[in-house]
Amino acid sequence: MQKFFITVFALVLLLATLTCYAAEMPKGTLQSMINPDDEYVVVCVLDNIEYWNAHRYGWKKAGELWGVKTSWTGMPGFDVAEMSNMFDNVAAKNPAGIVVLGWDPGLAPSIDRAEEAGIPVVTFSGDVENSKRQTWVGSNQHDLGFVGGTKYAELIGGKGSVAILTVPGNEMFDGRQAGFEDAFKNYPEIDVVAIGDTKADQAIAVQAAADIITAHPDLTGFVCTDSTGANGAATAVAEAGMTGKIGLLGLDRDTDLLQRIKEGTVTGSIVQDDVTMLYWGLSVLITSRYYAPYAMLTSDNAAARAKLTPNKINCAINFIDKSNVDYYIAANEEYLK
Repeated sequence: MQKFFITVFALVLLLATLTCYAAEMPKGTLQSMINPDDEYVVVCVLDNIEYWNAHRYGWKKAGELWGVKTSWTGMPGFDVAEMSNMFDNVAAKNPAGIVVLGWDPGLAPSIDRAEEAGIPVVTFSGDVENSKRQTWVGSNQHDLGFVGGTKYAELIGGKGSVAILTVPGNEMFDGRQAGFEDAFKNYPEIDVVAIGDTKADQAIAVQAAADIITAHPDLTGFVCTDSTGANGAATAVAEAGMTGKIGLLGLDRDTDLLQRIKEGTVTGSIVQDDVTMLYWGLSVLITSRYYAPYAMLTSDNAAARAKLTPNKINCAINFIDKSNVDYYIAANEEYLK
């Protein structure tokens, strides 16, 4: 009998706790809970390249759809210490959340400080897995190279001498390079004969490609881990009088690269779902701020240290060639309006 009363008492106590907790939950729709004065900020580097136009467009549209303020902070270079300082300055203004380009693991201390201060952080494109960030949103870097390498191998009949243009030493680009290399392992008659360093600079990319063409007269193609490499390679190939003899595969979709695809001087390009990436980022931040504290995974998510945001959101990978390039060109024009 004593055990019975103890059990009943425990159940009553649990019910009372859950009832109190449920009473604290906001009423109404998620949209009605969101503060329109909330400001969410993107922190980015290499901010002077066209690649971010789609992200900026998607970020602005996401803010409009969620009914919150969105802003963008960036810098033209990619020094990690400078980027960390820029991130810290943004966090000091206590925004509702931050989406940051996961450029380098060195960003982890800044991300951790923001999270500890109650500012949710999402990384995009590249990840900072050694941090306390809520979620990574982007295309898997290895998959970008693997899908691109497989597609290119199919296009060239599974044989040829190929060079990779990339930015060695950066986790994002190293992942893409590894993807290309792993894809080509499935094609014994494809040889990777050189790796070129573009330093994410088109003039340097032209010279790197030209040097490879000179050193490897039997070269049949370039595959590139970004649009800078592809545009640089296309220029070098043209200057060497090898257009049509050396194939080119790019990654991403700046206007110059799309025009080269349309003209036929570049075979195609792997493209990330860049315009939707930051929509998912903002959705995670809003989930973290307005839904996760009250969703009953536990009776007290904060006390239980329960995480309710996804660890990763892997966006789609698409391929651009002559058959669909006009649609991407039209979208690029729209982003500038």
